[in-house]
Amino acid sequence: MLINTPSIEQLSNVISQVTGPAFLLAAEAQLLSVLVSRLERIVDRSRSIAGMDADSAEYAQLKAELPILRKRGLLMHYAMYWGVASCIVTSVLVIVSFGAAYLHVRHEYGAGLLFAVAMALFTAALVAFARELQLAYLEISGGAMPSQRPAQKSRPRV
Repeated sequence: MLINTPSIEQLSNVISQVTGPAFLLAAEAQLLSVLVSRLERIVDRSRSIAGMDADSAEYAQLKAELPILRKRGLLMHYAMYWGVASCIVTSVLVIVSFGAAYLHVRHEYGAGLLFAVAMALFTAALVAFARELQLAYLEISGGAMPSQRPAQKSRPRV
């Protein structure tokens, strides 16, 4: 049995304070669901291209997509990483809020800092997602196709 059990008013106050982080956690979970789905599509597309007959003409054309798909997959990895980190920080924020109520400790500064960190991580995930969307759009519009010839070294002219 806890000696310093919080009152109903204190718990009610904490519950109302964690409403914002709870909505943030729901948004983070939705974003992660979208990111996982996009990553699965990128992986499936990469596997289907890699599984083609290397001698076919279609493979030669589609092979140029692989570097772009790798870059998109990396961006999805970053977005998911930052999204999961944001979920963890948000969860810690909720735990700290309830723990502070049980311990009768003021937690406003710590809660504010944790919420700001969670939002910064969520923003980083959204930025990586936006970059992947941009790259995907450029790919379908034909603007991000890698060059077919290797880059040449620049040499000073004498």
